[in-house]
Amino acid sequence: MLSSPMKKKKREKSEYNSPYSSPYHSPGSSVRRTAILRRHVRHFRYYVFPLVSAVSGCLLLVIVLFSLLGRSPPLRHHDHLSLLRFHASSAGKGVAEAQLNTDEMPVFRVPESGGSSGPHLWSTTKSELFFGCSNAGDKFLTADAKTLPNRYLLIAASGGLNQQRTGITDAVVAAYILNATLVVPTLDHTSFWKDSSNFGEIFDEDWFISFLSNDVKIIKELPSKGGKPMNVYTMRVPRKCNVKCYLDRVVPVLNRKHAVQLTKFDYRLSNKLDIHLQKLRCRTNYHALKFTDTINEMGRKLVERMKMKNKNFIALHLRFEPDMLAFSGCYFGGGEKERNELGAIRKRWKTLHEVDPDKVRKRGRCPLSPEEVGLMLRGLGFGSDVHLYVASGEVYKGEETLAPLKALFPNFHTKETIASEEELEPFSSFSSRMAALDFIVCDESGVFVTNNNGNMARILAGRRRYFGHKPTIRPNAKKLYELFVNQNNMTWEEFASRVRTSQIGSMGAPKEIREGKGVFHENPTACICSTSNTQSKDYAVVSEFELNDGSKLSKEDDTSKDSGYAEGYTTDKDSGYATGYTTDDEQYWSEMDYVETGNKSLGNGTSARLKVLRSHLPELLELFSD
Repeated sequence: MLSSPMKKKKREKSEYNSPYSSPYHSPGSSVRRTAILRRHVRHFRYYVFPLVSAVSGCLLLVIVLFSLLGRSPPLRHHDHLSLLRFHASSAGKGVAEAQLNTDEMPVFRVPESGGSSGPHLWSTTKSELFFGCSNAGDKFLTADAKTLPNRYLLIAASGGLNQQRTGITDAVVAAYILNATLVVPTLDHTSFWKDSSNFGEIFDEDWFISFLSNDVKIIKELPSKGGKPMNVYTMRVPRKCNVKCYLDRVVPVLNRKHAVQLTKFDYRLSNKLDIHLQKLRCRTNYHALKFTDTINEMGRKLVERMKMKNKNFIALHLRFEPDMLAFSGCYFGGGEKERNELGAIRKRWKTLHEVDPDKVRKRGRCPLSPEEVGLMLRGLGFGSDVHLYVASGEVYKGEETLAPLKALFPNFHTKETIASEEELEPFSSFSSRMAALDFIVCDESGVFVTNNNGNMARILAGRRRYFGHKPTIRPNAKKLYELFVNQNNMTWEEFASRVRTSQIGSMGAPKEIREGKGVFHENPTACICSTSNTQSKDYAVVSEFELNDGSKLSKEDDTSKDSGYAEGYTTDKDSGYATGYTTDDEQYWSEMDYVETGNKSLGNGTSARLKVLRSHLPELLELFSD
């Protein structure tokens, strides 16, 4: 009995020291296990967890800094055209996304809605205060009192429809200056357009003669002399020839020869003339020059069909023909294929020097691409429900180039889509007559927009000012270039806001351009009067500009100190001409008129037209250098 406690202690000791035993399996092991776990948790909490948190925070900070500092560089302008594609949002929220062709996230989201829709998009501020006024003054000598006998002036107008229109208008003024009888001008049949139409097949000849009968005596044909045709002396006056120039150069010849023909008559009259001569220009351009009844009737049908789709529609004059692009020296993101194709065309003009496409575009001298026009219109507030009428010749790369514009504005129309082949058949073989149909629709549209600064754009800009300042959007290409280049680095809201700011002064509103500035055909200030009792009757500089959202920007805040032009215009030092409306020699390709809105493809005819161009190269160079 005495040895029992000793045996019990030895047994417990041996069990404890056994290699298969553990304190956790011994009596009270659960308590010890809990204590040890608590020690481990406290050790992790106070030492390991703070270390892990600090490391994680550092990594997160590095990631954020890398995302900010390592932001993708902005796309060059010619890159974004080839990378962007438009598609409907899968979320079904009425959004079109501009997205890279890679798996990256969208750069910005272009809404289907313009975001600022309203009546202001279809009218110009204070336009009701201005009206066209071109009647002759009391001191203006009539044709009967001024025209001298045996003095005849013949004019050979050159170029396409609208270039010819400027020539015809100036021919009337030239005849008045020279006290001569004007023979109805002849039109160009041999240039790029290959249009055989005579004056009376495009314009109402009898109306032209009768309307101007008090101003200038006009006859259809040169009279014979002694039963024989009169001898005609052919000569040419310099471009922008003023009154003294005509009197010095032409009058002596008229006195000797009696009948003088002035050839290549385009831009041969100065923009700066006395007000009574400027008003004669306006009477001729806006009243005397009417299209024939056949053209007017078809044009009205096209307008009515567009207005049936929507009372307000946009008309876009889109010049994006291959030869025009080649001549401009601009690049539009088509890679080596585009460079080779346009470069081959450009080489046919032997005297054209190499240009840097980026520099040309930075100076605002490239036409907007169809995609850029669409983005500009959406930024200004026009939604995808707007109906768009497009007046265009052959578009470079065709449907591929037009696809982004059609994605933004699916209600896309042309004269070929709203009229049958049978209806267009009398016009389809004559590029000038087809251009006349487009001219009528563009003139009657709620908003007219152009991607270029060519002749049709200028003529229509002036005409729409004269007849009530209907909205006319002339892209400020220099300002918009910066936006298109950097659109990858901004939200849509910022992009749209900057588009609206960039276009201040380029929307066809009254008094956007100071009197005497710009080409008269696009800025006929001498022929526009004001009805306001609180403003000068003169067509003076605006004191404030109104944004689309109704907010106002004072002239002091938005005017160049050097030029007096609204921001978005910089003045050319030589001409005082805002770059939004570039000068003849600056944007030399704009004067070529090309196929304007003709129906003929440039395909097989390009070489022939280029041969003609080369034969007239000295004249073109003279045009570009003036």
